[in-house]
Amino acid sequence: MFNLADLWESTQLRPDAAYPCRSFYKISLLRSRSRAEYADQTITIEPDALVFSTPKVSFQWTPTEAQQGHFCLYSAEFLLPVLGGLTPEELPLFRADGYLVFQLTPAEATRTLLIFSQMHEKLTSDYAHKYDLLRAYVLELRHLGQKRQATTALHPAHSAAARLTSRFVKLLERQFPLTTPQQRVPLRTAKDFADYLAVHVNHLNKVLKDSTGRTTTDLIGGRLAQEAKALLQQTDWTLWEIADSLGFVDVAHFSHFFRRYAAVSPGAFRTFEAVAI
Repeated sequence: MFNLADLWESTQLRPDAAYPCRSFYKISLLRSRSRAEYADQTITIEPDALVFSTPKVSFQWTPTEAQQGHFCLYSAEFLLPVLGGLTPEELPLFRADGYLVFQLTPAEATRTLLIFSQMHEKLTSDYAHKYDLLRAYVLELRHLGQKRQATTALHPAHSAAARLTSRFVKLLERQFPLTTPQQRVPLRTAKDFADYLAVHVNHLNKVLKDSTGRTTTDLIGGRLAQEAKALLQQTDWTLWEIADSLGFVDVAHFSHFFRRYAAVSPGAFRTFEAVAI
């Protein structure tokens, strides 16, 4: 459990993470303005927002003003006793084509703030069954997210075009995150995805352009750039290792690609002050 105001007061640089960033799930109540980037989206976050992070989806959070709020971290194993044999990834909230950021109503924000306050209190108590209570609080927050998910889904589930878009998004996200320099992204072009999905590349291009407003190549490139940003900020991999894992023939090609999406070189981006969520 963390209080964002305390962290913000102690440092406005990125705090050193005392946990493997990609091994934990995270739920945040953000009470100040900020910006999130994930799944080829950039979202402006207004107060108050409930944000869910998963190790399976690269997620970048950038504060735009002094921060207020709370967040908690938990492992997949933490919730196993109450999920009936499921893993957190199998729950509806973390489907590949869903939102992870939800703006709360005043009543929802009040309830969420109370939950986080109760979690802070129980975590520091000596109550023998406090972790059972903490699991219940985490589940309540997740259910709130699932409730809001129904009205903020990326794509309606009923049309053939929407199904193809959803399959593409899931296939694209399934390739990430990269956790070792030995991993390679297997699908990198529109034709790669079209062949895997057993559709003509022109049909895939049209469907994605109609449903997202972006080309297949741009969607793939945006996701590769998002993963590149995460690797530059969260790992000590060399530029060559990152370029190789993302399927570039050399660092020069990777740098040229990266500049198109970030407007700076990979090396310059790595030195920027940023906060990862």
